[in-house]
Amino acid sequence: MTVLISIVHVLVCLILIAAVLLQSGKAADLAGAFGGAGSATAFGPRGAASLMAKITTVSAILFMVTSLALWLTSSSTKGSRMTGAEAAKPAASETQPAAEAATGGQAEKPPVKQPDQPR
Repeated sequence: MTVLISIVHVLVCLILIAAVLLQSGKAADLAGAFGGAGSATAFGPRGAASLMAKITTVSAILFMVTSLALWLTSSSTKGSRMTGAEAAKPAASETQPAAEAATGGQAEKPPVKQPDQPR
């Protein structure tokens, strides 16, 4: 399932990149270059959405959906992910038999260090 979502996610990313790069800016016409009416308003004149704008909107929504789906599927598969501290520290049950086997069943305890006496 994760592989399928990843493939769809990559395809949507490529479509989104192409759609954004192929669009022209709002003030790319000749009137915008000379300060015409298109650039006088805050966002420019709003016409009907072009095909590229619709493709961009749909691919952006699909990108967000596949991103969330990948996040949800990655958090549900816990597997054997361990942090560095957990991976470096072996469990006590694994070290105890090895220590007893090496000393013939008599594991030596390390000496206890006494705290320094105040002077």
